Amino acid sequence: METTLIDQQTRETETEAIKRVIAAMEHSQQNELPEAFVGLFRADAIWTTGDGRRLTGRDEISAFTHEVLPGSMGESTATYEVQDVLFVRPDVAAVKARAQYWTLGGETIGDAGAPLYVMAKEEGRWRLVACQNTEVPTP
Repeated sequence: METTLIDQQTRETETEAIKRVIAAMEHSQQNELPEAFVGLFRADAIWTTGDGRRLTGRDEISAFTHEVLPGSMGESTATYEVQDVLFVRPDVAAVKARAQYWTLGGETIGDAGAPLYVMAKEEGRWRLVACQNTEVPTP
């Protein structure tokens, strides 16, 4: 099987678009906006949460998000940083990020996370398709 290569300018443009999606995810979480968060997923997306719960489809993701997000950022916040983007095809990317929860005073909470997001570009918009949140224990 041969992979499809994309030129450097396209790679940079699409990487910035993907980073905007991850920034929107961070914003929606920090500001407790469940609809904005859920809107980033494709309708048939799958997501394994940090505690190992598998959610299938936007409806399940929405129900979970509406249950856990409101009120969760009252005493903390979370940040997400894109570390690597691997284009499987020009319209499909594997995105490795670093996630961290913080107190409002700027102290870390728990170990960092290492989520992996598979994203697809459909109708000009990058969407989350398959996501796995993984905590990385401190050695």
